[in-house]
Amino acid sequence: MNQKILTTTSLIIAVILFMAINIVSKELFSSARLDLTENQLYTLSEGTENVLKNLEEPITLRFFLSEKLATSLSINSYAERVKDLLLEYQRIAGDKLNLIFVDPEPFSEEEDQAEGYGLQGVPIDDSNTTFYFGIAGSDSIDNENVIPFFSPNREEFLEYDLTKFVYQLAYPKQKIVGLMSTLPMQGNTSASPFMPQNSGKQDAWMIVDHIKQLLEVKTVATDVDAIPDDIEVLMVVHPMGFSDNTLYAIDQFVLNGGRAIIFSDPYSEVYEPVTDPKNPFAAMQAPRNSDFTKLFDAWGIEIANKVIGDLQTAQKVQVQKGSKMLVITYPVWMDLNGEQYFNTNDIVTGKLGNVVMATAGSIVEKGDVATKIIPLISSGDKSMQIDVEKLGFMSEPENLVREFKPENKFTLVARITGPVKSAFPDGKPKAEKESESEATTETKHIAESVADINVIVVADTDILEDKFWVRTQNMFGQRIAIPHAANATFVSNALDNLTGSNDLISVRNRGNFTRPFTKVEEIQQQAEQSFREKETELLARLTTADNKIQEMQRQKKEGNELALNIKQQQEIANFRNEKIKVRKELRNVQHELRKNIESLETNMKFINIGLMPLLIGLGGITLGVLGRRRRKALRLARD
Repeated sequence: MNQKILTTTSLIIAVILFMAINIVSKELFSSARLDLTENQLYTLSEGTENVLKNLEEPITLRFFLSEKLATSLSINSYAERVKDLLLEYQRIAGDKLNLIFVDPEPFSEEEDQAEGYGLQGVPIDDSNTTFYFGIAGSDSIDNENVIPFFSPNREEFLEYDLTKFVYQLAYPKQKIVGLMSTLPMQGNTSASPFMPQNSGKQDAWMIVDHIKQLLEVKTVATDVDAIPDDIEVLMVVHPMGFSDNTLYAIDQFVLNGGRAIIFSDPYSEVYEPVTDPKNPFAAMQAPRNSDFTKLFDAWGIEIANKVIGDLQTAQKVQVQKGSKMLVITYPVWMDLNGEQYFNTNDIVTGKLGNVVMATAGSIVEKGDVATKIIPLISSGDKSMQIDVEKLGFMSEPENLVREFKPENKFTLVARITGPVKSAFPDGKPKAEKESESEATTETKHIAESVADINVIVVADTDILEDKFWVRTQNMFGQRIAIPHAANATFVSNALDNLTGSNDLISVRNRGNFTRPFTKVEEIQQQAEQSFREKETELLARLTTADNKIQEMQRQKKEGNELALNIKQQQEIANFRNEKIKVRKELRNVQHELRKNIESLETNMKFINIGLMPLLIGLGGITLGVLGRRRRKALRLARD
């Protein structure tokens, strides 16, 4: 009797202790996290945590989600991830982030509020039911930001998009991009000495208009001695003829933490050399390559004086041969379209459409420099390097295909990161007219980068020129852009990324949250293949029967029409019976498909919900029984 009372008391105490441990652990360890996913999908990047912890002013986030509609749609799991991530942001930011969940039901004030913030509602049916899945934010002085709709296509970039959203609320001031170009990108209002003197009126390139919609653009002269302090990202296009003082200014800007995107080309088609009236052929034969060698050497990279050709991505162009116009394949004009050409793990190129590049070069490692070259855009794996002498004046474009020999895959665009030293180890170069006293008043020379540099290098300038990515129409005096390539999207992605803080840039791709059941998919594929085979067999039998009937019709003879009709009826009857039989087999295949999937699903649920707790329970009972027997044996041994 005493033994039973003791056992019952022990069980009651164990239940009480279990409940107490759960209550205490909930209070003490509510912030504890253990992420066992393959790519640490639920662990925030250090950059995100830094952005959230360093918020100076409180911000308010309103997460709009049509809860009932999300449940009925296939987007519910993604919505839960967004919600969980926002809660994690709130936990880290503390009282600096006020999170409000809003369910905008149809015809409610909350729906009006969602529309007022500019959220994108998705119509569900003809009953004016709209699904909302976005976020609106505001800071302490009523600056606002919005993500109109969380697209599932950007699921792997969810953390970056949210962190960027918060960062822009915390630092709403418009970023400034410095544009330093030897090409007439801003029309003939540019003060660049490299523009042809006899050129007529030119409009600014559409890429400049595109950038100005997102950022403030300031022109930086190509002969400056220092980069202005308010420039956050320097965009250098076709550097050629730069003085050492200008190169030094760029060098110091990058070493001091400035970001840059460099468009350097071994053969710039858009560049127009200045024409000498006394020697007009000199301009046709003038070199068209950029020259940024001194800084590239310091950064550990090189762009060879050759262009990349790729037959797999080559565009068709028209060339004139005598009096005829021919259409030929031009491998040095590449239309890159597909994930194999882009770094899908980088925010700049992760969701990029087709990009057109012309006579682009390749970026390779050079020297013993501790930088890291991260390819962003690459050519196909059967590309080749082509001498620039085979292009331009007096060239034979059709020979490029005849002489094409596939070599390798080449990097066309790359991100350069890591520590670097100055390209000018002896300090600022002295100008010819600069005195010793003037030299001593200069700012302190930076010999090594204060932090890892972050530079994007594009081995092409033609990627920016209108004819390679956009068509324009004039409507009521306004230029309307009709893009046919994502060149502008690439440039805006790069600038947007580089204008962020180091913490924002460091936010990594989260990888794919979707973890497919490979076994279920395998069963589905097998059953579907079997289904398709039966379907093909049915169609083949149908065709055979139709052919027989037509043949019998052709063989009709006078006096034998009745007999032939009887044969036709018999053939049709046989076919109908066969059709019913095959359809029954098709239904059986579909039934087996559902049966196998449901069986697998049931087994998985049992393993996760029932079997594991059962095994743990059996293990506990087994240990209890063994312990009891051991104690009993000890008592008997003492007796």
